[in-house]
Amino acid sequence: MKRRSFLTSAAAMGAAPLFANNTPVHTPKGKAEHCIFIWLGGGMAQIDTFDPKKLGNNTDKTKIAGSLYKAIDTSVPGVQLTEHLSKTAKVMEHVTVMRTVNHHVIDEHAFATNIVHTGRMISGNVVYPSVGSIIAHERGAAGEGMPPYILIGYPNVSRGPGFLGAKAGYVYLTDTNTGPAGFTRPDFVDEKRALTREQLLAPLMSRAPKESSISDYKAAQEQALGLSGPKFMRHFNLKEEPASLRNEYGGEFGQRCLLSRRLVQAGVRFIEVSHNLNFMNGTGWDIHNEGYKNQHLLIQELDTALAALIRDLKNHKLLDKTLIVVGTEFGRPPEFDGRGGRGHQGTTFSMVLAGGGLNHCGAYGVTDELSKKPVENPVPLVDFHATIHAAMGIDPSKELMDGTRPVPITDGGKPVAALFG
Repeated sequence: MKRRSFLTSAAAMGAAPLFANNTPVHTPKGKAEHCIFIWLGGGMAQIDTFDPKKLGNNTDKTKIAGSLYKAIDTSVPGVQLTEHLSKTAKVMEHVTVMRTVNHHVIDEHAFATNIVHTGRMISGNVVYPSVGSIIAHERGAAGEGMPPYILIGYPNVSRGPGFLGAKAGYVYLTDTNTGPAGFTRPDFVDEKRALTREQLLAPLMSRAPKESSISDYKAAQEQALGLSGPKFMRHFNLKEEPASLRNEYGGEFGQRCLLSRRLVQAGVRFIEVSHNLNFMNGTGWDIHNEGYKNQHLLIQELDTALAALIRDLKNHKLLDKTLIVVGTEFGRPPEFDGRGGRGHQGTTFSMVLAGGGLNHCGAYGVTDELSKKPVENPVPLVDFHATIHAAMGIDPSKELMDGTRPVPITDGGKPVAALFG
């Protein structure tokens, strides 16, 4: 090629996009204002809950793969759940079970928990933000004077803000009776004395350089000071609710879900509710060996709380504004281990979406005869994340900045279009 021809060609290439694609990409945009993310730590067995198959047998010497419980019909024709989800079955017109979610992290709980919360594998040079922190960062609080993100559970880096910094972090609590620790002033510190302390602190904090970690801490501290006192803490007083409603939600896990509804009303944007603070079956959702024996109690507890939350939000005209997500780190295979429990499975498992103004259909995606692999409409985990963000009005392809490095909210995730009008 002659020099002049080469320069002409190079100039033409430089004027064109590096990856030319003139096809417009349509990203649906939902109208949800809040998100309640219920976390089932340990790995919920989809075949024993939201994706029932033929009955198995885990007690005979020759074990037969399959579900441990009978299937029942729901309010959506053709969609079944297992018998211990009888209350949720009655409100399935507001629910979509994503039965074909999948990832390739199956052997270790911490890695799988991280990828489900962040949508990415752990990296050696960057800490990625959680779905809660991204929503907090993008949407902020929904009510004046409220934090955007509250975690009802134990703090963990997988739930944290990562490179987004402290401003996208969470306020957390583990006890619904006392609320977040450190937000109640001692009796001897009244409003006037608290204001004097803040004024003494102000000159020191004003020296924080902009766009620094110290500046992020300053913003988080200012938010914390604004939350301290009875005005914020009253939202954690569940005794204000009728006894009949509290009973409808059930035990401690149900009370956390009731609290999440109150926090939505108060203006919190994202609430994660952990189920694994105390387990009534002793082992939780991690049902290896004898762990299966009281699994039905755990499923019934989830059923009671989830159905009550859906009804309660609907009665308060908040269901269409509030996206409920039920997440877990992976599923369980249909086969049984030596003592009748189940191992880990990431090839397909169920996650749940409810409310949030989506076009619900009871169930999305079809698995094979034993819920081991997707047959129709597989949902890679990155697409599940994209669906959550789109439902919250957030573009899942938007780039966030880790210093000078752009990082898209999802790694090419595409929202499930069938759920959007």
